[in-house]
Amino acid sequence: MAGRRKGRAGSKKSEPSLDSLEAAFERAEFSPLYFVYGTEEYQKSALQDALLRTALQPHERDFNLDIVYGSEADADAVLGLCVGMPMMAARRVVIVRDFERLKGNARFVNYAENPNPAAVVMLVCRGKPNMSTNPYRAIKAKSEALAFEAPKDRDMPRWIDLLVQRSGGSIEPRAAQMLADIVGTDIQSAKQEVDKLSTLAGDRARIAPEDVIRASGQTREHNVFELQKAIGRADYPASLGIADRLLRQAPNPVGEALRMVAILSAYVTKLWILSEWHNKSISSRELAARVGIPSYYIQEYTASLRYYPGRALEDALSALLAADFELKGGSVRDPRLVVNLMLRRMVPGGS
Repeated sequence: MAGRRKGRAGSKKSEPSLDSLEAAFERAEFSPLYFVYGTEEYQKSALQDALLRTALQPHERDFNLDIVYGSEADADAVLGLCVGMPMMAARRVVIVRDFERLKGNARFVNYAENPNPAAVVMLVCRGKPNMSTNPYRAIKAKSEALAFEAPKDRDMPRWIDLLVQRSGGSIEPRAAQMLADIVGTDIQSAKQEVDKLSTLAGDRARIAPEDVIRASGQTREHNVFELQKAIGRADYPASLGIADRLLRQAPNPVGEALRMVAILSAYVTKLWILSEWHNKSISSRELAARVGIPSYYIQEYTASLRYYPGRALEDALSALLAADFELKGGSVRDPRLVVNLMLRRMVPGGS
């Protein structure tokens, strides 16, 4: 997630990370100007929370903290806040959210050249602005700049493990992978699911796969992971039965069907990657790393390739894309029918 930036002397150095800045904040080490951007919102929020928690004592915030939104302010007013001096505190803090929408934000180019040493200013963009243009390029060069982008699929189990640790618990590797399959690369959704799982686990500090299934509202016998296994062994009747049961008991059948499509799309994509590499002279551990799955899944995935040669994988992906289109408004057919037709097309022996 971290890129590169130019330092004040023109040399290149690594961007700080969320972990390194949180640790610095805890040591009361602050820079006068931070520039934060990217599509991943959880880490941006976590960094702001860490700053608010560490930079000021609660009794200092009334006179030394300003949080403004770019769409509701102009550059002159915000700059006035940034150059102000703290009152009965070591520093003042100014957070500018939606900085890309701040009218006249080009004026911060000059501020970045000589920021107020008695202030900690954090400029936060929603998404990623055009970093090849000013003021963003100039501000990035003169600030502590962090780009937070969505993690890759293979990184999500590690993120989930970290989120669980921060909640005071632990999670079994298979459970972390299962949860990653459900939430995709959305860390904020993962955080919400971890909070739910921590409550369900109760006095048990370690989250197990069964907890993930319970939190999803499914059962041990009928859940999307059992559906994936049935598809992997080309068991069309079992696939159809599990999917139908899930959709019948779901309070939102369309949402449940879309979750199926998302998880199965990731699964088939991994099978596709595996099909390109499994005959190479590489270890199981390296093969799993290339596919983006834990090594203990590699045997199960490799066994599924017997049923899914290249053309079958193409058919499966095509069926999933068609179902995704229909479920997102491309047709008015019942979601159970959409999923039924999808499985008939994608599972060998279904048609």
